[in-house]
Amino acid sequence: MFIPLYDSNHLRSISLQYVTFGLIALNVVAYLCTSLGGEQFTNAAVLGLGFIPSVVHDTVELAPQFVVIPESLSYLSYAFLHADIFHLGGNMLFLWVFGDNVEDALGHVRYLVFYLACAVAGAFVHGLVAPDSQEPLIGASGAIAGVVTAYLILFPRVKVWILAFARIPLRIPAYIVLALWIFLQVVMFLAGGEDQVSWACHVGGIVAGAVLVLILRRRDVPLEDEEIVVAPASIDAEPIVPVEEPPAAVSAPRWGRQ
Repeated sequence: MFIPLYDSNHLRSISLQYVTFGLIALNVVAYLCTSLGGEQFTNAAVLGLGFIPSVVHDTVELAPQFVVIPESLSYLSYAFLHADIFHLGGNMLFLWVFGDNVEDALGHVRYLVFYLACAVAGAFVHGLVAPDSQEPLIGASGAIAGVVTAYLILFPRVKVWILAFARIPLRIPAYIVLALWIFLQVVMFLAGGEDQVSWACHVGGIVAGAVLVLILRRRDVPLEDEEIVVAPASIDAEPIVPVEEPPAAVSAPRWGRQ
């Protein structure tokens, strides 16, 4: 529907979004490691590290040669695997454009917790909707959906450059394009969209992102509808006594002074 390119939203609390950089690098390295080993190695990695609901719920047992990690860890590991370069590129582009400001608003450590929790929530909801599925779930889309939702809540009026329909460059407020994106995910989930995309995983990330950003954001980061109120001075404070300036030697206009 659209491709994000750039947002005019500068960092305020951190100097470098190194957690976002690290997540992007980890996803790229994981893709290279799993894709350059050949088709058989890729399939083995997807089966061993992807999230398979029927395996996690113990209704199906994974072949011993594909068991790489404990089943519970696949709630996280799946989010670092991607099917192809376009799958990887799309998710990382969203993370590049929107992740830095969410990291800025939450702080490095809490942002990492936020990202991983959204990934877990995506897999959890996917497993609830399709508990007997034997198809591996892979991709960072659940975590990315949480990041997009957090950005919408924190910075709805920031202008974002996008390519609409992958062709038309537009600069529009974030609340228009991101709210539309989230609405589409929910509609496709309720309508039972195409099988190759787990809309349930997206919805899980969206819900987790909306809740966690309210809990994990910095105290000095207001929401759009909040106002920062300055506390009045204590009644016991000493009164402020104005200081009288000595009269000027020459009475003349004071240009430029209020």
